[in-house]
Amino acid sequence: MITIQQTGNLVNAAILGEFTLDDFKQFEETVLYVLQTPGPVNLLIDLRDMINYTVDVAWEELKFFSREHSHDFSKIAIVTDDQWRTWLAWLSRIFVDADISVFPDYEEAVAWVSA
Repeated sequence: MITIQQTGNLVNAAILGEFTLDDFKQFEETVLYVLQTPGPVNLLIDLRDMINYTVDVAWEELKFFSREHSHDFSKIAIVTDDQWRTWLAWLSRIFVDADISVFPDYEEAVAWVSA
């Protein structure tokens, strides 16, 4: 399940339980809408309650960020305390031209991505 809030050019998404392809499509639809507005787009992705994700989500995410929208984001804040997800976030810097930071604390992530 995914919850998505959009405020200006900030998309705030939280993943709860399993991250499915339907969830990713909702996320993608919101982001594509926000990308039509002027100015830099920032993302806040909260993974603290994510249990796992499906393989098709991983593939779609890779296509979306690396091939289709690698230069469309200014800041991406990822909230997690999981070492594997932190490592994957740092690895994604290869594919995305954005300032990516990982935070264990949600409030710190909000402050950083909103500044």
